[in-house]
Amino acid sequence: MPYSSDVAAAEALTTSYQKLKNEISKVVIGQDDTVRLLLTAIFCQGHCLLVGVPGLAKTLLIQTIAGALDLDFNRIQFTPDLMPSDILGSETLDQERNFKFIKGPVFANIILADEINRTPPKTQSALLEAMQEYSVTIAGQKYSLGRPFFVLATQNPIEQEGTYPLPEAQLDRFMFNIYLDYPSYQSELDIVKSTTSDKRYDVQRVITGEEIRDFQQLVRRVPVVDNVVEYAVKLVHKTRPNTDMASTDANQYLEWGAGPRASQALILAAKCNALLMGKYSPDIEDVKAVAMPILRHRVVRNFKAEAEGISVEQLIKRLL
Repeated sequence: MPYSSDVAAAEALTTSYQKLKNEISKVVIGQDDTVRLLLTAIFCQGHCLLVGVPGLAKTLLIQTIAGALDLDFNRIQFTPDLMPSDILGSETLDQERNFKFIKGPVFANIILADEINRTPPKTQSALLEAMQEYSVTIAGQKYSLGRPFFVLATQNPIEQEGTYPLPEAQLDRFMFNIYLDYPSYQSELDIVKSTTSDKRYDVQRVITGEEIRDFQQLVRRVPVVDNVVEYAVKLVHKTRPNTDMASTDANQYLEWGAGPRASQALILAAKCNALLMGKYSPDIEDVKAVAMPILRHRVVRNFKAEAEGISVEQLIKRLL
């Protein structure tokens, strides 16, 4: 690492984060929490799922973040007729009638999987190996993906027509499930003013792939005191119904709780959140700051919760 110490590297990360926020805010108005979580996932080497109705700038936000990072970027528009080979690539015959592998759009540093739940599970699952193993297998041959590698996916709410729910195994691979709500009145005024004029803003690239890899290693080196780790693991255990540490709400309203990936994600994200806030070690407040988007997609409500209109978010808030 080109820094004299981890403290210097931590300060460089905080500075880079502020620069990234400034560049992104040229194009995307509001959504500060969403930007913070997306950048946290990138510095933690995690994947993100953005959920919201059409028109909330999910795609624009990811494209803008990609523009501020000096990385290869590909966008895949998921449709009902998309095939796995359209994502991963396929073997074709060349002029000498030899098989040659043509790489698909997944071979980039940042993948925007747009409207990921518009395509059937067969095609959704094509991303699973890439997200977990950072490689793809075609015709028995394994191909490694470049690092860093992130999947930033957008999704329309499942209730809308023509969508396929993501399999639980794939949902678990996403570090964060970020829910985008409608902008406030003032934010929407600013959005309309800026997008209906002839002004164009150029987003500058402020951080390279090598710097991102360095920061990812730095995040993992951040020390954490035992009581913070214990708090995170207890929080996850509370979501598991009919276990020794299950909360009353989990036993009453949850069909399924979060797995060990949630505990790992809570600590990694808390470490990064502390660094972005200018601290050198996370506390329990940092765990709480990232708990909702980490747990939201990893717990499953039972029929009673649905019948009584109790949302996943309400249950997580009670646990916190």
